[in-house]
Amino acid sequence: MMITSWRKRRAAKRAGKEQQRNGNGEMELTIPRDFRCPISLDLMSDPVTLSSGITYDRESIEKWIEAGNFTCPLTNQAMTSLEPIPNHVIRRKIQDWCVENRSHGIERIPTPRVPISSIEVSEILSNINVASKNQDGEVCRALVAKLKSLAKESERNKRCIATNGAASVLSKAFATFTTVSSSFDENTTVLEETLSTLITMLPLDRDAKSYLGSVTAMHCLIWFLSSGDLSRRRNAVLALKELVSSMEDQRKTLNLLSELECAIEALFKLIKNPICPSSKKASLTIIYHTITSSSTSSSTRQKQVTKLVNLGIVPLLIETLVDAERAMCEKALGVLEGIVDSEQGREMALDNPLTMPVLVKKILRVSNTATEFSVAILHKLCKKEQREDGGVLVEALQVGAFQKLLLLLQLGCVEETKERVSELLKILNLHRNKVECVDPMDNFRDLKRPF
Repeated sequence: MMITSWRKRRAAKRAGKEQQRNGNGEMELTIPRDFRCPISLDLMSDPVTLSSGITYDRESIEKWIEAGNFTCPLTNQAMTSLEPIPNHVIRRKIQDWCVENRSHGIERIPTPRVPISSIEVSEILSNINVASKNQDGEVCRALVAKLKSLAKESERNKRCIATNGAASVLSKAFATFTTVSSSFDENTTVLEETLSTLITMLPLDRDAKSYLGSVTAMHCLIWFLSSGDLSRRRNAVLALKELVSSMEDQRKTLNLLSELECAIEALFKLIKNPICPSSKKASLTIIYHTITSSSTSSSTRQKQVTKLVNLGIVPLLIETLVDAERAMCEKALGVLEGIVDSEQGREMALDNPLTMPVLVKKILRVSNTATEFSVAILHKLCKKEQREDGGVLVEALQVGAFQKLLLLLQLGCVEETKERVSELLKILNLHRNKVECVDPMDNFRDLKRPF
């Protein structure tokens, strides 16, 4: 009897029974071992075989290879080729198994698309070069659209396209079609398609920025920025942000932005009525560089600040700061610091009842960068206070600025910020007798302390 029972168990094991009972006595489905990826142990959706003969799920093995591994994970053999081969036999078996077990809630895995190869990408990019050289906008647009469609299919395709120099080719094509005629209207379709595809390749490499930074290309970007099409405006501001963030292209880009009055107004509109968070952040970044960079003259910077203040940038920034997430908060504070350098900007900030509460609240709550910007703005606002009644200084004390700054000094900060904090504490201390004593812990109840 014991031998018979053992033989039955062995036969069941060899047959690879796909069902077993769980703790409640119900039948549970077990995925056959050959259908599982040796890395993730999950059912393979796109089985591929390496040169070692072992089959893995494409996503898992590609992550392994991208991490710098050149051996088979299971056998540890050196791979003679890093190009996985689709295993159609296993895939069809998995699909059949899924169909057979539909009653268990198993859905049939779709037949995966074959990823694009480097050779195919190179061929498409070569054809785009030829089409742009021949000024054939229709053919170029079709090729670029095909490239964008392939990039959308999978992250693997997108990486393959990007690593084969697509950004440089697309930037060159964009720049070429901006010089074809005196009006961008004639090539709007191909320019929009090219820019839209190029944005998916961010961040751009040096060559791509070089082409995109040409005078005609930047004029086109600024024209797009001022147009009514939302997608066009979003793509244009993201491209300009790439150029402004690069020191090599910053001077040329900022000078051109400063020359065209419509550019600053278009950026302001993207902050006031943002298309998406990324476009708003990009607009704030460009404005920050425009009003603070030494790449432009002080008179030009002052002119831009005046224009922004007249447009209503100060209340807009304060409103943004009320509940902004970290990145947005840092950018808004950076722009506000540049704005309060001007007398008109300071007056607008001081007239806003939310300025002091918001600035004090941001200290030690968001990030070191946000804290440094907040202290710098407070320093500029309080240092200029001349009224005998204390004015803004009393207001700062009422919202807990003294306690916050004292805590910041105790916790430590960079030297420049420390000097500003020390000076602020001396200025504020002269007016402390004008403010009722408050419990300092009330101001720090929700503070995330690093100690």
